[in-house]
Amino acid sequence: MYELTTLDNGLRILTVAMPHVHSASLGFFLGVGSRYEDKALAGASHFVEHMLFKGTANRPTALEIAEAIEGKGGIFNASTGLEATLYWAKVAAHHLPETLDVLSDMLLRARFDPDEIEKERTVIYEEISYTLDAPEGIVQIAVNRLQWPDHPLGRDVAGTRDSVAGLGRPALLSYLGDHYRPSRTVLGIAGGVEHKAVVNWAQAHLGEWEPGPTFSFEPAPSKHNGPNVHIESKDTEQAHICLSFEGLSRCHPDRHTLRLLNVMLGEGMRSRLFQQVRERLGLAYSVDSFVSTLLDTGAVGIYAGVSPPRVEQAILAIFEELEQMRQEPVPADELQKALDFIRGRLTLSLEDSFTTAAWFARQQLLGPDVLYPNQVLAHFDAVQPCDIQRVAQTVFRPERLNVAIVGPFDNGGQRLGQALNI
Repeated sequence: MYELTTLDNGLRILTVAMPHVHSASLGFFLGVGSRYEDKALAGASHFVEHMLFKGTANRPTALEIAEAIEGKGGIFNASTGLEATLYWAKVAAHHLPETLDVLSDMLLRARFDPDEIEKERTVIYEEISYTLDAPEGIVQIAVNRLQWPDHPLGRDVAGTRDSVAGLGRPALLSYLGDHYRPSRTVLGIAGGVEHKAVVNWAQAHLGEWEPGPTFSFEPAPSKHNGPNVHIESKDTEQAHICLSFEGLSRCHPDRHTLRLLNVMLGEGMRSRLFQQVRERLGLAYSVDSFVSTLLDTGAVGIYAGVSPPRVEQAILAIFEELEQMRQEPVPADELQKALDFIRGRLTLSLEDSFTTAAWFARQQLLGPDVLYPNQVLAHFDAVQPCDIQRVAQTVFRPERLNVAIVGPFDNGGQRLGQALNI
């Protein structure tokens, strides 16, 4: 059972007591990510996230911040996504008050020292270069660009070297001031925690945090004129393939059906793609599928790494699996195994205090509602084989298809594109 209190400034405080653990996991979940950036600000959310670790008014250096948490045996980090940014820590429960102080100090009193900004700019350049050196990163960026062309969702969260070069201190502070507001923040905590004590602490230390304005994002494109193909030449041993289709939003009533479909299609070693593409045909070492749900759209993706001469064969094998899901209801026993998989994975994950905090806090932040695990499992249990087929027919359509391939192909892979007939 979670408890929720909203302060007058809009900050939501959500706690889940787990008396059997001796740790506490906390996270500030903020409703801002790269899709809130225009082209000139590409990478701002990610850059701001980095700078919050570089020193505050009370802890002027990155080392002092690290010592305050890691020095107590705790762990902490942050992440930036398309729609949310997270600052989190996991500590022994008795260190919760001082850890709250550290993270809130980072959020409200980061220094943005000009010298540190320039050093971190170089670090981000290296991060971007790291991604662009990895064919798996290149192919994922390429397929996102096909799915959401000329749109923030189609850009790398870190931005580009050019956009990051243009982000000066005034722009970063302005972006922070616009988007880091209590009305767009959920403080989620699970573990050895007392709700009233956290609320009292937050009221005393975060009650004066000013709400600020509301910002919207550019809606996802509503039309897709596929199939779209991008083939990029790179001197690699493998060809890296990524397929994507427009998926479903977080609010879509079929989102649980799509999650089950994904389990059967490409999640784990028992999935259809793994068994066919790797085990039976021996075409790939790595092959899987994934689902992402956003506020107004989503994506279904498939990744495989294969020998360059076998790209065509691998893609055709993947197409066959997709078409089978479109044409035939899944067997009832296969659906039951997928349900057992989800139930088991959920049970394992929620033994962890951070996963528990994130389960409720993300839903509270992004919606559409806050469901307990047993309520979500009830939605999964209600899915029938005909529902899986119906969703497959909706999602796996040629006009929704995007294909990105990175590998050692001459002339931009024209022959390969023609051979695939897509």
